Amino acid sequence: MKSEQKNLVLAIVLSAIILGVFEIAFKPTIVAQQRAYVETSKQEYVAHQQEIEKNSRPVVERAASMNAVKRVAFHNGRISGSINLQGGRIDDVTLTNYRETVDPTSPNIVLLSPENTKTGYYSEFGWVKTGDANPVLPNGDTIWRADKTELTAAQPVTLTYDNGQGLEFQKTYTLDQDYMITVTQTVRNKGNTPVSLVPYALIARYYEHHGRDFFVLHEGLLGVLDGTLQETRYKDIRETQKQEFTSTGGWLGITDKYWLAALSPMADQPIKARFAYSKVKNDDRYQTDYTLPEQKIAPGQSATAVNRFFAGAKEVKLLDRYEKESNIPRFDLAVDFGWYYFLTKPFFLLLHFLYTLLGNFGIAILVLTVIVKGVMFPLANKSYHTMNKMKELQPELIKLREEYGQDPLRLQKEMAAFYQKNQINPLAGCLPIFIQIPVFFSLYKVLFVSIEMRHQPFFGWIHDLSAPDPTTIFNLFGLIDWAPPAYFLFIPLHVGAWPIIMGFTMWLQQRLNPAPMDSAQRVVFGLFPYLFTFMLSSFPAGLVIYWSWSNLLGILQQYAIKRHKIGPDAHKPV
Repeated sequence: MKSEQKNLVLAIVLSAIILGVFEIAFKPTIVAQQRAYVETSKQEYVAHQQEIEKNSRPVVERAASMNAVKRVAFHNGRISGSINLQGGRIDDVTLTNYRETVDPTSPNIVLLSPENTKTGYYSEFGWVKTGDANPVLPNGDTIWRADKTELTAAQPVTLTYDNGQGLEFQKTYTLDQDYMITVTQTVRNKGNTPVSLVPYALIARYYEHHGRDFFVLHEGLLGVLDGTLQETRYKDIRETQKQEFTSTGGWLGITDKYWLAALSPMADQPIKARFAYSKVKNDDRYQTDYTLPEQKIAPGQSATAVNRFFAGAKEVKLLDRYEKESNIPRFDLAVDFGWYYFLTKPFFLLLHFLYTLLGNFGIAILVLTVIVKGVMFPLANKSYHTMNKMKELQPELIKLREEYGQDPLRLQKEMAAFYQKNQINPLAGCLPIFIQIPVFFSLYKVLFVSIEMRHQPFFGWIHDLSAPDPTTIFNLFGLIDWAPPAYFLFIPLHVGAWPIIMGFTMWLQQRLNPAPMDSAQRVVFGLFPYLFTFMLSSFPAGLVIYWSWSNLLGILQQYAIKRHKIGPDAHKPV
């Protein structure tokens, strides 16, 4: 046996002996330590959970909270809910026309919930005192007396509370046919001394928002105050704690992607408004509120304050109607139309018109894309021809750089003369592209934020245009009974059929375009179709269909330009 083999055998034997000794001598101690560590970890976890429970606000199930107090129910065919007679809060709103998923049997969207539930979200209207007087005022624990058991669009409800000191408080709730409740607060001074009170209205929400924010979508606190849109994200108000504004009229509230809870005083009322954040035990509490001017109420007199409360879906047509009929300024800005509002809003109106005309939101997207492509065709045509001509003249430009490369000023002068001689503008190829960017971004924005696209079907396997394509290539689009994970090393694996179609049409469109002269640019542009295929796999299917269709129309445009020589040189002799 060779020495190397002997050494190998000896090493194996010694290793086995060492492992055996280790198992006999040390493993029982290690096992005991591991058991002790696990037990300690369990105890620490239990202690941690007990500490969390100790420092958490008490919460109950929503159904239990609803049944614990008396309520006045309301409904109008679009929303249903109830007013809590303990506090007079509106803390129960369900949207009867919207469901959580595309399944018609799934639960309806619950927008508002009582404060003592995990997702507490409610509105409150009341009075705060000023001056030296110290009257008893209604608060969140006050029990109100209702004059009716049900609130409908045809039947208002009035809640009454007497403080036993000569002040009678009333809240009259009026419900319209959609998402608006008008709350009229009245206080009557039946005593012998004057009082000074300040009416207020607030929306409060307990919300755990520690996820990512959408770059193209605002969720959080917002309002139009003194004619200016104010938007504050959840994480920003957690840092600043409070923001204060003054305004005449206006509105403010809390928004999700599709849903909104908002307050609005009468248009001529001056208000002091706030966005605020507080920590209640371990829970985050967000609030928007305003106060109206102080009202001095003499004996035998009364004072009134009127507030509007919106709780529902951000339907653009409805928001426009409220803006016009209820004088709520720029209420449509509750929908995040973005920087290009002057483009995005008209695109939405056109898309909605096409939807009402065609009956399918997906087809409306296709037709709208055709219209936009048609309008932008002259720019696309000019860009293509300029880039193509630049490609043909590239050898001569290279010669100029080689000849005058050591003299930048002379090179610049010679290139300017060259461009003038050949009647080309080097920026003309890029300028049309830059002009098109806000147009296509506005289209993208419309499709992303429109509730009208939510749960709208297309053809085939797309049952919800607002959700990602449900198929994936990694199980052969459902042929293999296997659900891959969402990500692998940060790479999305749910790459459906439509993202692949989009990537292929982008690749094909690039093949028809004049390739960039710079080799690095060619490599970067060549990677775009593959990169975008994975990036857009998690985007709403409606956006991916729009992008795919836009690419296909671009391919047809380029084919028409090449085939029929559409452009400035089309009629020149060959």
